[in-house]
Amino acid sequence: MTIDQSEQATTPQAPTLEMVAHVAGVSRATVSRVVNGSTAVTPQVTALVNAAIEKLNYVPNRAARSLASRRTNVIALIVPEQTSTVFSDPFFASVIQGVAVYLNDTDYTLNLLIASESSSDKTRRYLLGGNVDGALVVSHHSGDHSYTRLGQKLPIVFGGRPLTPELDDSYFVDVDNVAAARSATGHLISLGRTRIATVAGPQDMPPGVDRLRGWREAMDAAGLADDLVEIGGFSPASGADAIGRLLDRDASIDAVFFANDQMAAGAYPVLRERGRAIPGDIAVAGFDDDPLGTALSPTLTTVHQPSSELGAGMAAALVRLIAGDTLEHEQIMSTTLVIRESSGGEPTA
Repeated sequence: MTIDQSEQATTPQAPTLEMVAHVAGVSRATVSRVVNGSTAVTPQVTALVNAAIEKLNYVPNRAARSLASRRTNVIALIVPEQTSTVFSDPFFASVIQGVAVYLNDTDYTLNLLIASESSSDKTRRYLLGGNVDGALVVSHHSGDHSYTRLGQKLPIVFGGRPLTPELDDSYFVDVDNVAAARSATGHLISLGRTRIATVAGPQDMPPGVDRLRGWREAMDAAGLADDLVEIGGFSPASGADAIGRLLDRDASIDAVFFANDQMAAGAYPVLRERGRAIPGDIAVAGFDDDPLGTALSPTLTTVHQPSSELGAGMAAALVRLIAGDTLEHEQIMSTTLVIRESSGGEPTA
């Protein structure tokens, strides 16, 4: 059986560089220069080429451009956490949003890698296999050895101060977690609370280590005992477990600083079950200022950290590194203490 050619479906030819050159009345090389952002083409000719591109709906062949420039225009954002953690904690959503919004105004595409779902070797092979131009790592743990010395082979920026000694010369964007925790604890002390506990974060993560240090510094400066410490996992369930252990240890606790809002939220039901009123019996302060804090009753006193801006700062630093710019190894962003009902202090305006 034969099919008449007139009956066959025809596929329109995709616009090519040569077609753009013909419509614009310039050479193929000139079109290539315009597409690749060269400044060697006059504004008038650039306008002609861009008009032809728009008329033909021409889309540059990124694969070919990548071969020519040895760039992929792809940035990887690595989160070494369980998928359930990444999608349940507002902190990650804010950081990812900040990265994505910044990259919207660049030529870069963002790839999200939830690294705990694959082996370290697999992640490392992907990063060093020519698939990305650089990487961002947020919420890293001291045991994440897959990123050790990675910065020697690939531009990389961390969200948070690395704990691993091999990463001392790395680039990172962070807040001053020590000072912020010290401020929140100092606020509780200023209210006359004297038996102040803390639920710290994991001690293999920079925020967990630094926020515990800030709590201790404030307690030591006030001459108060710093023995009431429990370690949580930055999740509501871990906060509930930790506050239960603290109350079992000492019923005289009159304040608690939680290393993040998620753990503070998890502790609320336990405190109610134990008959401890907030803030009458126990003043509570958290860290992050995620939306959960204002949904709690009483509303949560917390440290506001600019999570979205942190993500944007990481992306901006990485784009500069990829471009070969010189920049400081660390960028520290400011935090503010937001006083609400849970601490019993004068609310922040």
